[in-house]
Amino acid sequence: MEALGAQIWHFWLAVPLAVGAVVNVIALLLGYVAKVVAPRYPKR
Repeated sequence: MEALGAQIWHFWLAVPLAVGAVVNVIALLLGYVAKVVAPRYPKR
């Protein structure tokens, strides 16, 4: 019974880690656009 609980625990532990990884990638892309790409094309 312990092994089953450990497997379920590890599965649910992966969910917030995966969500955090996706959020970090999106933040990295938005930061790159804001700091590197946007200054090349100033507002008129």
